[in-house]
Amino acid sequence: MIERPILSADDLEFARRTSIAAFRRERMEEPLENYLEAFDEYRGETEDLLETSVDLVQLEQQALAIISDSRLLHALRYVTGPPISVDDLKTLTENPSLVPSVLKKDAARVRRIIEAVLIGLDRRRFPWMTEGREPTEAERHAAILASAALMATQHVGTKRRGEAKTEQENKVEAALIAANWKKVPTRVVQTLDDAPAPGEFCRESMLGTRKADFVTRLWDRRVMPLECKVSNSATNSIKRLNNDAAVKATVWVDEFGNRQVVPAAVLAGVYKLHNLQNAQERGLAIFWAHDLGRLVEWIESTGR
Repeated sequence: MIERPILSADDLEFARRTSIAAFRRERMEEPLENYLEAFDEYRGETEDLLETSVDLVQLEQQALAIISDSRLLHALRYVTGPPISVDDLKTLTENPSLVPSVLKKDAARVRRIIEAVLIGLDRRRFPWMTEGREPTEAERHAAILASAALMATQHVGTKRRGEAKTEQENKVEAALIAANWKKVPTRVVQTLDDAPAPGEFCRESMLGTRKADFVTRLWDRRVMPLECKVSNSATNSIKRLNNDAAVKATVWVDEFGNRQVVPAAVLAGVYKLHNLQNAQERGLAIFWAHDLGRLVEWIESTGR
């Protein structure tokens, strides 16, 4: 059995810089239209929220109507600084559910939601609320634009991260299929006998106690769990690579043995050199989304 690939510092540095350059090109070419469409949509949501609540002054009186409308509830979560996620709103208000039919039966739950929002209200965007007066037209306009920009930025960022990972996983799948590997159904792999056969792979499967984006069986019968990671900053790379993929690699080796599994990751985006080296030292084989040919070449080298 051939050893997992280990890149030198020079090779890691070259691949790292190539990945960053590809990331920059992608970001520069990303259409502005996505943000502008989201901005217009969320500006409308915020305008409707202010109209329904009479510029937030009557939030308590209109609470049930606002919470019962998914658009208005979304806008309501963004009037705080910083915004409140759905999960945080449930936790802070001791509400296991925000379903309107449930809230209608309990006025106390609705009141807790409004109280949480008012406590966290962004006083810079909505100064009239703390000063007990009506907003000027300029203040109202500024608050709407600021809220829409905040919501659109969050939306585009979340969508970008989800799409980047999905796109990366689809490219890995396409590369494997092009190399005549067979895709088989997702499964739970408790023992190595549960893994795909040599020359096969499955997606989003539990391997032992951790989920892998791909589980492949090499030609020499070792199992290669493969993680796809996209990082938009050097800081973010610690979470994606060292605190996730490398941790999983350690767990898989502990559970199945270092001669039975070859943990690997396909990376895209921005990474620091020392983080890459640390991940390698912890048993993770590193491949790159901009060079999937090398991944296929190494897999094939395990021998048909």
